[in-house]
Amino acid sequence: MSGHSKWSQIKRQKGVNDVKRGAIFTKMGREISVAARAGGGDPDGNFRLRLAVERARAENMPLDTIKRAIEKATGGGEGEQFEEIMYEGYGPGGVAIIVETATDNRNRTAADVRSILTKAGGQLAGSGSVAWQFEQRGVIALAPGGNTEELELLAIDAGADDVDSSGEQVEVYTRPADLEAVRRSLEAAGVKIESAELSMTPKNTVELDEGKARQALRLVELLEDQDDVQRVTANFEIPESLLAEVGG
Repeated sequence: MSGHSKWSQIKRQKGVNDVKRGAIFTKMGREISVAARAGGGDPDGNFRLRLAVERARAENMPLDTIKRAIEKATGGGEGEQFEEIMYEGYGPGGVAIIVETATDNRNRTAADVRSILTKAGGQLAGSGSVAWQFEQRGVIALAPGGNTEELELLAIDAGADDVDSSGEQVEVYTRPADLEAVRRSLEAAGVKIESAELSMTPKNTVELDEGKARQALRLVELLEDQDDVQRVTANFEIPESLLAEVGG
């Protein structure tokens, strides 16, 4: 399993405090806004918007807040214009990093991402330097519990490309275009889904010693705390000793 996937699971297990929840709502609002502006305000006809809304609801974002974000994006009110920009960089130990942002000021965001990377022992890279090491896939995280082998078979029957059950939570991977169909098939089979999203996933991973892994995790956290950053993907493996510590 990639470091990205393990870190995602850790964050879901640990949850968030009220202070961070406000920041998460801001990020979710931007994601909803970008999706609605690109494909319309009807979640039933806009798959990306539907995923964004479902993620927001999973974080307990108020329905009224979600509706306002959609209305502003589709002309129901004045709102900020957010632009999607992907940055590429390197972290401690040569780790490859993808930083996906939604910003209303690309100069500010570029400066902030560059500063965070530099201060944490990394560096910003040119376009295309890192992206080739990742691919976009559908990622479905199943709720903990249940028979792992049975869940794997159900996922494969539903059309999944791959299933990872090496951690505490089963994760199902699909082609981007198949995410919704696989999700619906699993739900119809009675499988409880915790999250479903399109995500950049690393093709290969880098093993780091504990010291470098701590630095890399800190860098990911700092990037994720930046207001304009929507998600961060890195291609490192977390040593089991550190995984047990930060996931506790």
